[in-house]
Amino acid sequence: MAAEIAQLLLSVIQGIPGGATNDDLNKALSDMPAATRVEGLNILLQQGGIEVLKKGEKLIYRAKDPQKKSALPKDADNEEKVVYSIVEEGGNKGIWIRDIRIKSNLNMTQLNKILKNLETKKLIKAVKSVNASKKKVYMLYNLEADRSVTGGAWYQDQDFEVEFVDVLNQQCLRFLQMKRETAEKKRDGPLAFKQMSCCSVKDVHKFISDLGISKVNLDEDDLETILKTVVYDGNAERILQSDGAYVYRAVNMPLPAPGLVQMPCGICPVIKNCSDCGDVTAINCQYMKDWLD
Repeated sequence: MAAEIAQLLLSVIQGIPGGATNDDLNKALSDMPAATRVEGLNILLQQGGIEVLKKGEKLIYRAKDPQKKSALPKDADNEEKVVYSIVEEGGNKGIWIRDIRIKSNLNMTQLNKILKNLETKKLIKAVKSVNASKKKVYMLYNLEADRSVTGGAWYQDQDFEVEFVDVLNQQCLRFLQMKRETAEKKRDGPLAFKQMSCCSVKDVHKFISDLGISKVNLDEDDLETILKTVVYDGNAERILQSDGAYVYRAVNMPLPAPGLVQMPCGICPVIKNCSDCGDVTAINCQYMKDWLD
């Protein structure tokens, strides 16, 4: 009898993709006593057929994918199941403890205890985010954190690898310049020169991989990020192809900017406050003194 009730509840919950509230179940099964409904829901929770979420003050019962097996042990209590399902929803980008508390409606003491238990059982893990060094996000233990959390190849233990990026920038530029020099030696005309001096991201990726200067695996997206910095530095141009892909080409450096253009006044953040008298004047400006020296 209990199994039949659980199956009846499951069929109602499966019919509501976003999850069913107690009001939804009460409306669909108005003849079923509340105690019987709770008994059926507990059976479904123990079997792993549904998961429980909280939206505001309301409980949401949502059917689980039968092909997706939960790593939670059968003896896990309902609070652990709620927290685990919330963390699972966060995917490989994780979820802040504050958001877990809001969704689970648990107090911090109870939530910290549950998170600690799940971490000890290696069901979830806490990962520091480069976006907020003092905060952690929680995700399932077997997931690899998204690069938006770890910072990707450019971060090591939350520290930006400035020297590593600089080396890659220099080597990418060197490869583009080598291609340009080779094309110039051919002397096959302007169109052929332009075509021969262009490099795809795939070409640059192979060059960097063959050099073996990186201890981490870099994909083409990583190298395209570096190539964009070369473009922003004014050392290369990015050209859109007819197939929608981009190629890169080294450009000759322009003449150095004349001294007048390099005056600090052009980028001074307090230029509007500068006058003949007062705290901000050209006479007392340290930047102006450094430029004149």
